[in-house]
Amino acid sequence: MKQEWFTAKELADIQSLPSTPQGVNALARREGWERRRRHGVQGKAVEYSVRSLPVKAIAELALQFSKSADETPTEDPLSIWIEGYHQLTDAQRRRVIALIMQEGMQGLLNRLPQEPGNRQAAQ
Repeated sequence: MKQEWFTAKELADIQSLPSTPQGVNALARREGWERRRRHGVQGKAVEYSVRSLPVKAIAELALQFSKSADETPTEDPLSIWIEGYHQLTDAQRRRVIALIMQEGMQGLLNRLPQEPGNRQAAQ
């Protein structure tokens, strides 16, 4: 499992945990789960480390991730775009969005290096 931090909303989908984000947060406080502020969001959003979750919840998460990995092809362009977007910092996301809004997708494509043997594709 690649993901190490989960929000209360994500954890509310796990069978062995409370079914609401509020319930997950309350359980996390009672049990002293490791937490951190969630990057890129305003307010008091936190994420919980998978290492501090109950063993049963970790097993359920691992099973859920193995199923979703089988269903989602790694070559899916939308999945690749979303994963790349989430790897950007907030400032980088704002720059990419501003470029697309200002110049459109063609403006973004024009700034990328040309593909070898496909010089006409971006024109």
